[in-house]
Amino acid sequence: MSAGKIDVAVLGATGSVGQRYIELLDGHPQFQLAELFGSERSAGKRYGDIADWRTSADPPEAAANMTIKHHEEPVNSPIVFCSLPGGIAKEVESRLASEGHAVFSNARDNRLDPDVPLMIPEVNADHSKAIDLQRERRGWDKGFIVTNPNCSTIHLVLALKPIFDAFGIESCMVTTMQAVSGAGYPGVPSLDMIDNVVPYIGGEEEKMEIESKKLLGGWDGADFDYADIKLSAQCNRVPVRHGHTETVNLKLRSKASPEDVVEVLRAFRGRPQELGLHSAPESPIIVRDQADRPQPIFDRDVANGMASVVGRVRECSIFDIKFVVLGHNTIRGAAGASILNAELMLADGYIRA
Repeated sequence: MSAGKIDVAVLGATGSVGQRYIELLDGHPQFQLAELFGSERSAGKRYGDIADWRTSADPPEAAANMTIKHHEEPVNSPIVFCSLPGGIAKEVESRLASEGHAVFSNARDNRLDPDVPLMIPEVNADHSKAIDLQRERRGWDKGFIVTNPNCSTIHLVLALKPIFDAFGIESCMVTTMQAVSGAGYPGVPSLDMIDNVVPYIGGEEEKMEIESKKLLGGWDGADFDYADIKLSAQCNRVPVRHGHTETVNLKLRSKASPEDVVEVLRAFRGRPQELGLHSAPESPIIVRDQADRPQPIFDRDVANGMASVVGRVRECSIFDIKFVVLGHNTIRGAAGASILNAELMLADGYIRA
């Protein structure tokens, strides 16, 4: 461990989200990449030789020279970032937490557990208090599991949070146009995507509908209180490389004009901004005034991919308000979200270096 930095491990290091972890951890002021884990196919090999690197020209040199470990080998790092596939993650994450590791997961398996925080730090930082009960119930000392939501849910809920707090939300309809990188690499076959839109992403609509309620709800010291909001999602895969676009229609509990909504969106800040966390954008929500924005090619990388970009805020003739939100799906929607969660847990004393 370098002086002042905490060693971290990445599980699922060769996948698309694993690559984002490695990219975002390069040069991090608090965390040092120390271990990479992969499947039997890649274990024992040099990362630079086996990883089909897709996020930039080349992987960081330090990571490229690391030898990949099998995901069943012992983990030495205090912090583990997990991007294992759903169905595998639950057992592995629970074992690592029981061994004393702080586990930050991008997998779906533990998200809805009654003692596991599902977190967006600007939205529900207080849900971290569930870690105390998690440790007590499971007999863990230092270890714990914190999850981040589905990639489309993160950008939706970031935009909903200030509106929910200021005016209340009775119901929400959201239609997504999701980038192909959300399916990993190689993802959806090209002949299924070129000249096409696929109106189905398995499990995605259910995730958005239930995870949003947990995120917008409260923690009473013993259980999560899910938000009283009706939410209907339709999810589509579109031929865009990175960046999920979502159209949102809201029925509010108290009247608000589009100008009122824009004002609270632009003013929104959360605990990461108060603490000045390394990965936190100065403004978690960027509002565009142009009639044709946001667009993935122009807006997905704003604030290093860690902000949600909102545009076309206007009245809805059926509901009350409608708008478009866009965000980078593998940065704020995945790896960057977990890293920001870890920064918050470190600041709040849940991680003991």
